[in-house]
Amino acid sequence: MYPLIRSILFKIDAEKVHYWVMKWLVFAYSIGLFRKLLKTLFVVKDPSLERTLWGITFPNPVGLAAGFDKDAKYTDPLACLGFGYIEIGTVTPRPQPGNPKPRLFRLPADKALINRMGFNNDGAAKAAERLKQRKEKIIIGGNIGKNKDTPNENATDDYEKSFIELFPVVDYFVVNVSSPNTPGLRALQDKEPLTQLLNRLQALNNQNSKTKPILLKIAPDLTNEQLDDIIDIVKTTKLHGIVATNTTISRNGLTTPENKVNNIGAGGLSGAPVRQRATDVIRYIHQNSKGTIPIMASGGIFTAADALEKLNAGASLVQVYTGFIYEGPAIAKNICKGLMK
Repeated sequence: MYPLIRSILFKIDAEKVHYWVMKWLVFAYSIGLFRKLLKTLFVVKDPSLERTLWGITFPNPVGLAAGFDKDAKYTDPLACLGFGYIEIGTVTPRPQPGNPKPRLFRLPADKALINRMGFNNDGAAKAAERLKQRKEKIIIGGNIGKNKDTPNENATDDYEKSFIELFPVVDYFVVNVSSPNTPGLRALQDKEPLTQLLNRLQALNNQNSKTKPILLKIAPDLTNEQLDDIIDIVKTTKLHGIVATNTTISRNGLTTPENKVNNIGAGGLSGAPVRQRATDVIRYIHQNSKGTIPIMASGGIFTAADALEKLNAGASLVQVYTGFIYEGPAIAKNICKGLMK
């Protein structure tokens, strides 16, 4: 059924479809009978699926990655689709419109997306206010970044502001320095600025009676030497884990005609083409840290087999985004049922 629906939706602009579909999901959630039906259809509960990390018990290891619900507008209805956790954002301290449209593109031949959204969001205060009002009990991650017009030398201030704003309403944080769609952002992955940023956030974290886990989201395009630096930084700053990986700037190995890809232009590539590289990065970090760094896996996860590949490589949890677009609302249920087997 969903492949037919997808074929219709894919004829419409990707960003317009996203908001249209989410409006319908919000409407369905607002009606008690439909809300119960959604949970009956999509939520899978089994003790074998539970994962406990940082003192948090995740009901299952399949989360929704940042980028889908940037502003925490849809956490309640999305919670009815069986996800073990939802990561909102990327959130910046001040609202910003993001990059000019169109900025989200499908590559169906590759089961992929290219996006150059540019951290479009309503700002940290709005996201925090929405999370205070949520009804469903689900683990929430807060993915934070800097505003586009904030120079890198002041970037830490932006991360701190969002951290403080979201601290009371999220269960864990993800520091995003790896999106290719904010000019200069990836330079913050360099050892010195990244260490400084993470130390500042940890100092803020430790001012609270109960700290929140802080994870670092990294690009799939890092060299092994850079990954070694990341491992060292995570240990030095006592960070709680890594999200591997973000989207890639590579266009290698695509089936989509080169002229179509070139016409789309800049942006981060996600989906099936990133699967192997994300797995390789996870395995490298897991092996070279001797399994001491918890990893959330993201990149090319569509099926239970894809999720199992990431878990076997050393991940503790997995996240979906592009897979959700291509596989539909049953993706978390299908992966969970596959993992139970």
